[in-house]
Amino acid sequence: MTNAEAGKNGKIEGVRRRLLGLRPVSLVSWRDAIATLTPIVLLSAAAIFATLHFVRPAPPLHLLMAGGPDGSNFRAVAERYRQILARNGIELQVLSSHGSADNLDMLAENKVDIALVQSGVTRDGDVSDIVSLGTMFRQPVTIFYRAPKPIERLSQLAGQRIAVGHEGSGTRVLAMALLDGNGIEPGGATQFFDLEGGDAAAALLARKIDAAFLSGDSANLGAVRDLLHAAGIRLFDFAQGEAYERRYRYLNRFELPPGAFDLGANLPDHRITMLAPTVELLAHADLHPALSDLLVEAAQEVHGRGTLMQNPGEFPHAIEHDYPMSDDAARYYKSGKGLAYRYLPFWLASLVNRAAVVLLPIVVVLIPGLRFAPYLYGWRIRRRIYKHYGELMALERAMLEPMTPEQRAALLAQLDRIEKSVVGTKMPGAFADQAYILRRHIHFVRDGLNAGAPREDDEVALLR
Repeated sequence: MTNAEAGKNGKIEGVRRRLLGLRPVSLVSWRDAIATLTPIVLLSAAAIFATLHFVRPAPPLHLLMAGGPDGSNFRAVAERYRQILARNGIELQVLSSHGSADNLDMLAENKVDIALVQSGVTRDGDVSDIVSLGTMFRQPVTIFYRAPKPIERLSQLAGQRIAVGHEGSGTRVLAMALLDGNGIEPGGATQFFDLEGGDAAAALLARKIDAAFLSGDSANLGAVRDLLHAAGIRLFDFAQGEAYERRYRYLNRFELPPGAFDLGANLPDHRITMLAPTVELLAHADLHPALSDLLVEAAQEVHGRGTLMQNPGEFPHAIEHDYPMSDDAARYYKSGKGLAYRYLPFWLASLVNRAAVVLLPIVVVLIPGLRFAPYLYGWRIRRRIYKHYGELMALERAMLEPMTPEQRAALLAQLDRIEKSVVGTKMPGAFADQAYILRRHIHFVRDGLNAGAPREDDEVALLR
């Protein structure tokens, strides 16, 4: 073997070794992939964090409620709420109180989360944080008095001993308002006693007082029946009921039929006109929506049936009185429970609802962004190819003009630089076909330039 052949074989072997040492071209450009996905991921993350800002945390599992005196109707209602909420894993602790006014104070002072409050009971100070979950039931005021014959007006109680309820009770607020409307005020001949419920009934039976105001937040049905059966004690008939209803907008007038309390004894023995304020379930404005739904649902179970004082389905309802209706409660009265809460346990429905809110930006931003990502990725890669086509088109336009050999050589040199740039450009294997197509087009333009160059024979002829 000659030295020339040995040298040639050595060069071939060196090229072969270099080719074997080369790594295969990757099908994906990870740098472009990361550059494509980063803005999509960042935008999705921003949308998720923005959504989380508005997502409420899980509902608390413990609530405090202001009930009423032991044995009162308010306390009985609160206990039924407690039992219903316990079925959904919510612990409702019922605190004793003197009645509606006391309940409202406890709620305004953040001592409780919810409270039953008689309409017409208000307080001084800021109550903008308090909203209503609806009107729950009607609470009649019953006035019993001892007299040889019926009286027709409350003004006839002037100068007597009257039980008007404890301070802080709705009974006292209503009693003082009605007596004041009849010209009976503290400081005169009339004596007021801070007695309510069973204590007031017992005092009336023992002749220690002459009249007693009883209502649901301080009395129970048993005390009312005992007084109806007692000799010499009468139930006041609001003959001026329409006038009271128009003057005190929070009062409702209705008629109690004979025998309503005792059919056998026919008590009362005649139709009696009664007055009744309604009772609202009040809460703080930031009460969790899930708990708002649960409380209204409990109220529907407790108060939806017909009773002596109301028709079936009459309560609860979303009529506002002294406080604005909660947006969550208004939504519930209009459209009912959310889909998740209808079919899932309370804890799981709460989790699903919060997860659905978080998934919203994923569905709206991330998924469409990921679907668009391949197009954006391909555009980034193709942009490196497309920018050279503009240069090629400029060269072709230059070919249409007359040019000197030096200008032609300059164009060919520029074409070589374009080809070298294409070869040196990092291109993922999946897009290599487009790089080779570009190189084919470069050769096409080069052939056009070479075809227009004067041949050596033509130059000799020109010299002659």
